[in-house]
Amino acid sequence: MFTRKIYPILENHLSQKQVTVITGLRRVGKSTALKHLLNVSSIENKIYLDLERLENQNIFLQNSYKDIERAIEILGFDFSQPGIIAMDEIQMAKNSSSVIKALYDEYGTKFIVTGSSSFYIKNHFSESLAGRKRIFELNPLDFEEFLQFKEIDTKPLQKEKMKPFLPMYYDLYKKWYEEYLAYGGFPEVVLAPKAEYKVDYLKDVLNSHIELDVKLLGDVSSSDILYKLILLLANRVGSKMDFTKIASLLGINRMKVKDYILLLEYTYLIKTIKPFTKGKDKEITKQPKIYFSDNGLLQICGQTSSGAIFENAIANQLSNLGEVNFYEKSSGTEIDFILNKKTAIEVKETPSDFDLKTLERRAKPLELETNLLIGKNIAPSGYSNFIWGGNIF
Repeated sequence: MFTRKIYPILENHLSQKQVTVITGLRRVGKSTALKHLLNVSSIENKIYLDLERLENQNIFLQNSYKDIERAIEILGFDFSQPGIIAMDEIQMAKNSSSVIKALYDEYGTKFIVTGSSSFYIKNHFSESLAGRKRIFELNPLDFEEFLQFKEIDTKPLQKEKMKPFLPMYYDLYKKWYEEYLAYGGFPEVVLAPKAEYKVDYLKDVLNSHIELDVKLLGDVSSSDILYKLILLLANRVGSKMDFTKIASLLGINRMKVKDYILLLEYTYLIKTIKPFTKGKDKEITKQPKIYFSDNGLLQICGQTSSGAIFENAIANQLSNLGEVNFYEKSSGTEIDFILNKKTAIEVKETPSDFDLKTLERRAKPLELETNLLIGKNIAPSGYSNFIWGGNIF
């Protein structure tokens, strides 16, 4: 079985009374992580409930908590003993959080739950399970995990993490990084043997996301409008959002566009990166940039340029390392990313010394600690004072 970097963290939380909440994109591996935790637990009194199944949803439609408790006992769980109740896709049962709270408080039962919506998990659970839960976000595979799923040796990768470009390292992993850029990090996509299988799977993920996650949470009357919006966003990756223009292209209200984009962010399809500023008021007045949470989903959504595809991957790779912002002056001068408010980063497909000097000049007034130039291709000049994209994890 393939393991994820988050598994040891999740395993450590098994011994805690708090509810273990695993959230993230649909089919990113949440169910697999949940079942892994059940398998490694030595507790025998445990039960798994898939809440996408109607018979399991109906358990939470009983007239009282006692009736719900009886229904779970019929399935084999013993509330008189320490035990684990694992609940998959928690957002499919609307009152599940109040049930968890009641059973948690009365019996001290350990709950492990998954959900595809950060809006439901973070906001609704915050109200009903305050102090009783810890949320873990599961992302698509990073490049190191991608290689492990391909059964490729990652020892050289660890040694070269965040180090300047090295041709031998580049030659060793270039082929795999190109695949990672093209199809992203969904586990089943990574393991699919053919390109057409990968594309079919990604299309299915996108359709399921729209119909089962986004429409479940929001007032979305038309899947067609939502799909068109996603295509428009794919062609604007790495750009600031012009809600008025997008609304005009879709023929809908500007505020409706903002609501839909928030839903796409709440359900993990996209992520927003805010501007780097010295004050909160300035940040509020500037529009964020939008990136897709997985490169494979981005690729099937539009004719995105290779430079934007690479930048999207780097945005996700950096997000695994900490807080990511971008910087832009009123004159239009930009720095692609600011990592943890300390490091200025410029992303170029084919980097050059000119790019690094430009970055250093733009970053100097910000008084940041370091400057990094990230590249994808070998420069014809042999320039090597940059970090290759495959080294970012």
